[in-house]
Amino acid sequence: MFVEISPNNIDKRLIKHAVECLQKGGIVIFPTDTVYAIGCDLMNKKALQELAKLKGAKLNKVNFAIICHDLSNLSLYSKQIDRATFKLLKHHLPGPFTFILPANNDIPKIFDTNKKEIGIRIPDNEIVLEIVRQLGNPIATTSLHNKEDNIQEYFSDPYEIYQNYEDDVAMIIDGGFGKLNVSTIVDCTKGAPEIVRQGLGILEL
Repeated sequence: MFVEISPNNIDKRLIKHAVECLQKGGIVIFPTDTVYAIGCDLMNKKALQELAKLKGAKLNKVNFAIICHDLSNLSLYSKQIDRATFKLLKHHLPGPFTFILPANNDIPKIFDTNKKEIGIRIPDNEIVLEIVRQLGNPIATTSLHNKEDNIQEYFSDPYEIYQNYEDDVAMIIDGGFGKLNVSTIVDCTKGAPEIVRQGLGILEL
């Protein structure tokens, strides 16, 4: 299914439709503030397994990030972080960053792994943030491209995405052209923040 949602005039009916799709275990492609991403309901184990399969791996081998709508429920997924790290997140989010934080004890159960870190995203994109708000819990997500891929037009053009992925997912949301940039990944698990991958976001310390 292909739906168009304007970021400047969000149709709540279409948002509700996307939420219902996720709740039923569907995999959705959606816009962010960087490249388009693919994701599913974090609390649906079968959907997580299907998402991992699309990435060509088992669930316990894939590093999914999670998209939250704000920092209010961070403790549900991360261990307690220090004041400096929280200020860093608050200053840069919403924005084009993935912050790696120490995972709490629930994350390994969700991902069938001994995972000790979790990537947190709060994109500056009202479409996906509204979906997460209405869903009531985060979306497990990854970008469409793999590490070995060059980011090309079909990762940013919704119609090209549709041509490439229509048979693999339940819904593709056209929120306008995406960017050809990935998020900046920042590791906050070892004390001082460390940039693991430089992307669109510029870290201000």
